[in-house]
Amino acid sequence: MNVSLILIILLIGAFVTYFVGDKLASKVALFFSLAALGCSVVLLNHFCAGENISVINAWITQPKISFALNADGLAIAMLLLTVALTPIIIFSSFGNEYKNAKAFYALILFMAFAMTGTFLAADGLLYYIFWELALIPIYFIALIWGNGDAEERRKAVVKFFIYTLAGSLFMLVAFIYLSQKANGSFLIEDLYKLNLSATEQLWIFLAFFLAYAIKIPIIPFHTWQANVYQKAPTVGTMLLSGIMLKMGLYSVIRWQLPIAPLAAKEYMDIFIALGIAGVIYGSIVALRQKDLKKLLAYSSLAHVGLIAAGTYTLTIDGLRGAVLQMIAHGFVVVGLFYAAEIIYRRYETRNISEMGGIRTQSPKFTSMFLILVLASVALPSTFNFVGEFTVLYSLSQINIWFAVLGGTTIILGAYYMLKMFQNVMLGETDSKTFADVSVNEGISLVVIIAVLIFFGFYPKPITNLITPSLETILNVINKN
Repeated sequence: MNVSLILIILLIGAFVTYFVGDKLASKVALFFSLAALGCSVVLLNHFCAGENISVINAWITQPKISFALNADGLAIAMLLLTVALTPIIIFSSFGNEYKNAKAFYALILFMAFAMTGTFLAADGLLYYIFWELALIPIYFIALIWGNGDAEERRKAVVKFFIYTLAGSLFMLVAFIYLSQKANGSFLIEDLYKLNLSATEQLWIFLAFFLAYAIKIPIIPFHTWQANVYQKAPTVGTMLLSGIMLKMGLYSVIRWQLPIAPLAAKEYMDIFIALGIAGVIYGSIVALRQKDLKKLLAYSSLAHVGLIAAGTYTLTIDGLRGAVLQMIAHGFVVVGLFYAAEIIYRRYETRNISEMGGIRTQSPKFTSMFLILVLASVALPSTFNFVGEFTVLYSLSQINIWFAVLGGTTIILGAYYMLKMFQNVMLGETDSKTFADVSVNEGISLVVIIAVLIFFGFYPKPITNLITPSLETILNVINKN
């Protein structure tokens, strides 16, 4: 049994979902997403028992490309994030109706397939193929089923597509150059062994950085984010923020830092500063937002800026904290965007000034929304606190001012998130009625909250899973 089974399940699921028709599409997609999750848990048990679940097979002889999937602890953690969030995202969409539902849900599963392949790929060109494939479904999901004016939506989505594709082309050029230095091999283990000069590493580092900075995004490459998050349907926004941006953060750790460690060490302060700048910028802009979805988009920008800063510390605490925060952020941001969607279903507006008084009409939803808000601001005992504290600790080891400035995400985040909660949930009840959460809505929110609280108290299983892989990567970095 190897990890390629997950890819097979998701890919077959995408095709079956499309061909069963609109009526059954959502249920079939949920079934295959849960099957992928169940299979991943089984594979995790095999991995923990010491079994090799990675796979490497010759694929294309010229150029030399292998179908290589590396299932170490880090990759499995990101795999589990993907296959855990995918059924939650699909289930959360059951309260909406979509035209051509079969295509909509098939694209979700195909996107999950591509993102999973990106996290598992151990061959540079295979990784690039999965990376690009993930862009196609979200383009159509946002373009066809998005919100607002069709022309504005098209402009936002096309900008995102071109930005991402252009950045990825620089990464492709870097891979081609690296393979020539590695006797035609794209395998990650061969690329790790390359003895590149400082100049070569700098150019490789920058080529990777452009692709990853756009995807994450890191300022000043963030200009596509807020509009796409706002215009995309909530399912698309959850896929983008919960999983897809983690592709960039994960790739920094897996590909960029080990292949070009000299450049990473030489310019560490600059890239940490860019991440922290995103924290401050995202938080300040979030303070001024009147649209709930846009506020959450800029909040996400602030949080991923801190994660990016943690990855560039080149310390075990920084890398471990970044991965923990990636996973925690995935769950909390999906929960927050889903809560925003629940409000939109009832009020048909995302304007914060038109909300209020929900607490008296829906105490259950208010309580769950408050927990998500507190998790977002890294309240101790929530999963976000574990990752955020570890990242800030790693920043303090590099420069105490990095930690101080990075910590503004806690102060500013608490201010704008609690202010948002006050305006949306509290106050006088207006003429609009707000029905309490349905069973389906409650299940999705409870599952997310349970994950955030459980791993907030007991993060050890994830820490034990990812630490050996991160130590191996750090050893590769420190050998250069």
